[in-house]
Amino acid sequence: MLVTSIYSIVATFYVGRISTQATAAVGVSFSLMSVIQAIGFMFGQGSGNYISRELGARRMKNSEQMAVVGLVLSLISGVVLGLAGLLFLRPLSVLLGSTPTILHDTMVFLTFVLVATPFIMGSIVLNNQMRFEGNASYAMWGIISGALLNVVLAPILIFVLKMGITGAGISLLTGEIFGFLVLLLMYRKADGIKLDLKNFVWKGNFFNEILAGGTPSLTRQGLASISIALLNNAAGVYGDEAIAGLSIVSRIAFIFLATTIGLGHGFQPVCGFSYGAGLYGRVREGFRYVLRIGTIFMLVCAAVGLIFPEAMVGFFRNDPKVIEVGAAALRWQMITLPLVPLVMYTNMTLQTTRHPWEANIMAMSRNGLFFIPVILILPRILGLQGVEMAQAVADAMSAVLAILVIIRFFRKLPD
Repeated sequence: MLVTSIYSIVATFYVGRISTQATAAVGVSFSLMSVIQAIGFMFGQGSGNYISRELGARRMKNSEQMAVVGLVLSLISGVVLGLAGLLFLRPLSVLLGSTPTILHDTMVFLTFVLVATPFIMGSIVLNNQMRFEGNASYAMWGIISGALLNVVLAPILIFVLKMGITGAGISLLTGEIFGFLVLLLMYRKADGIKLDLKNFVWKGNFFNEILAGGTPSLTRQGLASISIALLNNAAGVYGDEAIAGLSIVSRIAFIFLATTIGLGHGFQPVCGFSYGAGLYGRVREGFRYVLRIGTIFMLVCAAVGLIFPEAMVGFFRNDPKVIEVGAAALRWQMITLPLVPLVMYTNMTLQTTRHPWEANIMAMSRNGLFFIPVILILPRILGLQGVEMAQAVADAMSAVLAILVIIRFFRKLPD
């Protein structure tokens, strides 16, 4: 997750050097990437959660079959989604929040994103499966390889070859394909379950398990896409600079959240193995530990963001209006940032222990259940300030819900 966050910094920095319109276009495109990631995480987290529980119960064959089923279904879904997006590229770009002045850049970048869709989803599945079986180091190499290639290739294509937003798209596509191939290689090298197409067996309960363990991720990431689109549409009233500023803030917040998400990803295999083996005390202990570390880290990040908001936004795009909007939104986001680990780890715990209904409620909270009403109502009352503070308000509401849900979960968990 640290590598992903570093890539996010560099990619946003490169695009920010092209133009404000390019920055806004990539920001609009992130909402579609969230949908792609959502479906990928559904297959990856759904199959991975099942794999970790089955390994904890010492049922290796089931784990190997699920690994192949999860990957194959994700690749098929990626091809279908990519083709559908290419067929409706222009209306899709407008739906995601593109304004007339950034429509061309949005369509160019989205084309490469859609072609890369099967590789993005396949990489997410392979990464999650290796993590859940305890091979996080091998999973990391695949992510590192694709991200580093993208980081090196992007400035060459964008600036040296003067390809602009097209260069950013080609770099993304190349990095995703390379990362996917490296992950396949790492899967073959890793100890544990083996990825063999001979193990592809269609079982109804496999798909049910993917849905039960993966729909919270689909809900969480899918609603993130809707929330980004709504945010872009709300910000678009105030110009491309507002879209660009809020897009930059989203990337900065992700940089901070990436490490916290990584901690949660490290906790999930422990949680799944322990729950499958009936070691419920270890589930409690792991949750308390990761929540403590994640919250402390977020407090430090929030302090940095509150002290240097203009400098952080200006690093990505030196445009006075972009900095003005972005800095204000970043201050609001930092106020509630330390609450996010509680929401995140509550969701992950419920998802990994196969509590799909509770997990889906938590997954909906931050980017859907609370954010969507807030982003529709607050701007009507407070104007641009309502857009800037919407995510912070939703985060505070989500934290209250998380407290109630996780207390109820642990009270019902056997000793």
